[in-house]
Order: sequence, then structure tokens, then C-alpha cells
Amino acid sequence: MSVIAKTFETAKAENRMAFMPFITAGDPDLDGTKSLIKELAAQDVDLIEIGFPYSDPIADGPVIQESYTRALAAGIQIDDIFTAVKSLDDVPPLVAMVSYALVFRTGLEAFVQKAADAGFAGMIVPDLPGDEAVEFSAVTQKHGLDLVQLVAPTSTPERTTKILETCTGFVYCIAVSGITGERTGVRPELIEHLKSLRQLTDLPLAVGFGISQPEHVDSLRDVADGVIVGSAIVRRLSESESPIEDIGKFAATMVTAVRNG
Repeated sequence: MSVIAKTFETAKAENRMAFMPFITAGDPDLDGTKSLIKELAAQDVDLIEIGFPYSDPIADGPVIQESYTRALAAGIQIDDIFTAVKSLDDVPPLVAMVSYALVFRTGLEAFVQKAADAGFAGMIVPDLPGDEAVEFSAVTQKHGLDLVQLVAPTSTPERTTKILETCTGFVYCIAVSGITGERTGVRPELIEHLKSLRQLTDLPLAVGFGISQPEHVDSLRDVADGVIVGSAIVRRLSESESPIEDIGKFAATMVTAVRNG
């Protein structure tokens, strides 16, 4: 069983959901990223998703796009991210959110090897071509990483079944059609979508895109195994005078929410 699978198994055994915050590597700099990871770990989050900045992200909204722009303007490099992550101890499982273009540029085998050596537990590749997924999955499994796949509300049952064939760790369930960003509530259609997904897979279901408040957790408690929050965290990083402290406090409220089932 993978580290990610064990994490969700532990949450299930404790009758609660898992919480995975998203942060952008190198925003505002890598020292800040390491401090933020340590703060999130101190708040007892279950996993941490780390975005690799890319100039043309496929599904990220303006908040995360701006964070990528800041990191790229500061000169962030892929190998610098791996070095920074490798220097960390006693942190939750880390999941890389990375464009396929960045992986392709480095080379599939080389990129996954570097990710594994740095200590990543899994990868999310939102623009992974369907015909490349089988090979990608084989390489990640070879190096002990999970390949987390995204399933959208608009995915047909046939398409979803195909995606699930190469998915390990958990399923990243997109809450809404469109890009990432904070939203006010959970749509009823999402609940039905998650119930349908549950009939197709035993993998944990984690919901992202638009999840931004502790109140959202209650609506998902009986149909999802975890929640992912990105824009609400990245926004605090850019707007707050004490971003690490403020994000820590916010993460604590989300941890409380997922554990109060």
C-alpha cells in the first residue's frame, strides 16, 4: 500500500475526511515555501499538494496563475523545487501538481526519478494525454509514486472508466466545470457525481476546485474521502501581512472541519 493510500486509510479508520492544502512552489520564494510546508505539517494536515509553476496552466484560475507568474519571475527552477523538498523532514505526503509539458521537457523517467528522490509521494498531471497515461502510470509505480488522475463532472462514464484504469492513490474529483477558484457553496450536482463515481472505484475520492470554507466539508462528508483547498490558501499568501501565520490558522479550521464528522 502506498503512502497516500495509507493516509486515506488512516483517515477512514478514524471516521473522518482527509485535508490536502495546495501551495505554489517558489511563491514568494523557496524558503517561504519550506516554511509554509512546515507550518501546514504543524497543523496536522494529511497531505500537501505542491504546484510546479508553469507559464500556461491548463485549469488554474487567476489566483493560482498569478502565484505561478510571481514564482517564475523570481527565477524558480524545477531542480530547485526538488532540492527544497528533499531538505524537509517529518512532513505529510507531498503530491506534485505538474504540467505534462514540464515532465516531457525533462524526460518522463528522469522527472519521476527526481520526484521520488526528493520525497514526493505522488503526481497529478492535469494535461496528461490519454494515450500517454499507461506509460506514465507504469513509470510512477516503478518509482513508488502514485499517479492521481482528475475526473471532471462532464466526464462520461466511459471516459471516467478509462481514466480510473491508470489512477492510484486517490481520485481528484473536480467540483465544478471550469478553472480553480473560491466559490460560495457545493452544488447538488457534485453530490450526485460523487455517488456515481463511488460505483466505479474503491479509490478514495478527494474534491477540489472551489472548496474554500470549513462549511463546504459538511456537504461532502458522506460522499467524499477528502477535500483539497488551493486558491483560498494562495490568496492569503499574497494578501496577508503575516501569511504563514494566517494560512496556519486557516488550515487549522479546515483540519477541525474534516475531523468533526
